[in-house]
Amino acid sequence: MKSKWLEIASPWLLTLVLILLWEAVVNIFGISRIIMPSASESFYAIYEYRVGLLQSALTTLYATLLGFGAAVVIGVLIGIAIGLWRPVYVACYPLMVAFNAIPKVVIVPIFVLWIGPGLQTASLTAFVLCFFPIVVNMAVGLATIEPELKDVLRALGAKERDIVIKVGIPRSLPYLFASLKIAITLAFVGAVIAETVAGSDGVGNLMLIASSNFNTPLMFAGIIVIAAMATAMYGIFAILDKRFTGWATRGAMNVATAGG
Repeated sequence: MKSKWLEIASPWLLTLVLILLWEAVVNIFGISRIIMPSASESFYAIYEYRVGLLQSALTTLYATLLGFGAAVVIGVLIGIAIGLWRPVYVACYPLMVAFNAIPKVVIVPIFVLWIGPGLQTASLTAFVLCFFPIVVNMAVGLATIEPELKDVLRALGAKERDIVIKVGIPRSLPYLFASLKIAITLAFVGAVIAETVAGSDGVGNLMLIASSNFNTPLMFAGIIVIAAMATAMYGIFAILDKRFTGWATRGAMNVATAGG
């Protein structure tokens, strides 16, 4: 029980230590607030600009979830196709790798030309950033089904559809949830990049305006808000991961517990 509470409290304690260290460094070395505000100034800016930050945060969150949701649906379907059929893998995978290597900040202006600035561009950029890891992990999860297991299931009368639905997809869930925890943070990155480059709303655009006015505390406040939202969404998927794929790590956890 004690180790469980320590596990829960340790991230909060480390965060508190880093905030106190941030405050101490800024005050001890007399760093100008234009270069780096103290932690207290940044958190006060969250309170001071709470109305604008809340509206911008909701816009960013909506754009992020919209792009992330589309990436999950399309990524899972394409990942299943790549994981099950070799010709699809050969045809699609090199193209996806090449597209994923393109810096996303350079394609935002293209998205603006195609669909205009605002929510659509932010959602599309979020989609592009988080799409690739979902596809790859889903495909890898399905590809881990042993050929011998497939042969046994076919011998027992299972059809290919039954193997995919009842064995392949459940076994790929740990890979999928691992990718979702990464993808949701990348989706925030994509949305904020689009808002900074071409957005009319959102935390990214608010930080851009704050930068032009040399309002550094507001910029840091925006960073804190984005980090808080991304961490909260990551935590939600971590809970879902533990709920639906706990069987995949139970053995390793038991061994670790026994060793303690």
